[in-house]
Amino acid sequence: MPLNDALQSEGFVTAKLDDVINWARRNAIWPMPLGISCCAIEMMAFAGPRYDVARFGAEVFRFSPRQADLLIVAGTVTYKMAKVVRKIYDQMPDPKYVIAMGVCTVSGGIYRTYSVVQGINQFLPVDLYVVGCPPRPDSLLKGLMMIQENIKNDRPIAKGTVIGGTEPEPLDIAIPMIEGPAKQTDSRTSRIYMN
Repeated sequence: MPLNDALQSEGFVTAKLDDVINWARRNAIWPMPLGISCCAIEMMAFAGPRYDVARFGAEVFRFSPRQADLLIVAGTVTYKMAKVVRKIYDQMPDPKYVIAMGVCTVSGGIYRTYSVVQGINQFLPVDLYVVGCPPRPDSLLKGLMMIQENIKNDRPIAKGTVIGGTEPEPLDIAIPMIEGPAKQTDSRTSRIYMN
């Protein structure tokens, strides 16, 4: 029975509290954009008028992690930048979600070097991978819709994350340290060579 007919005939509508909470959460996602390299241009297009993410309730890009619940990591992440990405993730309130956008974020891409993280899942729990080089804005839009579907099927009251819940323990995912090239000295000429 449509909502209008139910209101006219019965005068009230019933719903589960989980469904009402999830409806509000999935239609008010606030993304934290983390554009590190070229994929950020496609993420900007995703928020622009052509793709119009406002239809899905996610047009409010928050540049403060304390006000965001969806982290979109777009671009090549180096080990030096990994600490910053992890700190931003840790500052976001629960429940929070992560989208890894682009092949460099997902697997390091063409950068098989000592300084590039070969996938952010090594130090962040990733909820959704959007692959491509770069992925199109409509692919990111489809990813957002999939995150919303996960939120729709969540049960926050049963898990105790809304009422009477306890603070979840922070994840302990170590960021591996990679040292730079070692310096070698030639004793005959006292020049410094890099490996």
